Amino acid sequence: MYVDTVVIAGIGTVLLMLGFFVGVGIFVIRDSKRSEVVPGAASESSEKAIRKSRI
Repeated sequence: MYVDTVVIAGIGTVLLMLGFFVGVGIFVIRDSKRSEVVPGAASESSEKAIRKSRI
């Protein structure tokens, strides 16, 4: 198989993209396990900020 500079650059680009997406996936999985928030429920800090803004 003929290996040109363009082929090596293309393989490198694909590997970098895969590494990026794997890294983002790992970050999302770890972050979702860290903070399990009920959708639609306001946290205490956001409720306090809403009260202060109304005053």
